[in-house]
Amino acid sequence: MANKFIAYLRDVKLELSRVSWSSKDELMGSTVIVLVSLGIVSVFIGICDLVLSKIVNIVMAFSRL
Repeated sequence: MANKFIAYLRDVKLELSRVSWSSKDELMGSTVIVLVSLGIVSVFIGICDLVLSKIVNIVMAFSRL
């Protein structure tokens, strides 16, 4: 059982040595893109929520009449 686990760890180490790791600059660039995209989507969803809540409030006001 222990031999299988040790063999598994060797295989993991071998596979990790084959991985193409991103450079620090690539990682920072990708992080900035993700954060900017997240901000844009958040603003869009917030505007949609605001508009839809106003529409619902108008519809509810007319339904009380």
